[in-house]
Amino acid sequence: MAIDETREFKPIRIALLTLSDTRTPDNDTSGDILAQRIADKGHVLAARKILREDVPALVAQLDAWIDDPEIDCVISTGGTGLTGRDVTPEALDQIIIAHSGKLIPGFGELFRWLSYKSIGTSTVQSRAMAIMAGATYIFALPGSNGAVKDGWDGILNEQLDSRNRPCNFVELMLRLREG
Repeated sequence: MAIDETREFKPIRIALLTLSDTRTPDNDTSGDILAQRIADKGHVLAARKILREDVPALVAQLDAWIDDPEIDCVISTGGTGLTGRDVTPEALDQIIIAHSGKLIPGFGELFRWLSYKSIGTSTVQSRAMAIMAGATYIFALPGSNGAVKDGWDGILNEQLDSRNRPCNFVELMLRLREG
């Protein structure tokens, strides 16, 4: 990690979304892992929800959070696989169009590279991805505990730290609304 301790840490406001037909607040272990890591890092958990895997519901929730000035970033867990119920990437495609957003392809590429070290070639079944919509980052991780650990520990922990060098997502936030 290339953290420059001479720079100020700037906490951001993160919304956490679990997409599942079976998870509840009592058994959302991957959501709990992310919530703890967000707090441990010093960020603000601005919102947390569990939704069924449904494109219209997911798009509506993301639209609301994109429009909310108190949310800088959304991290979702679940819905990134290959089955019929895995619809997170399809919802994010709609968000990109609706908000003139941008795909962040390096996130999914790096996630699968990190995940390969844990689960081998099974990582090809992951459609983990990230986008920018308005001034909000959205990171979509698989729903397993291992996947959220890989995504946070291997990517987001550093990229959501304003002190990370040579660059990070936080320092770009003020410029995301530029035309």
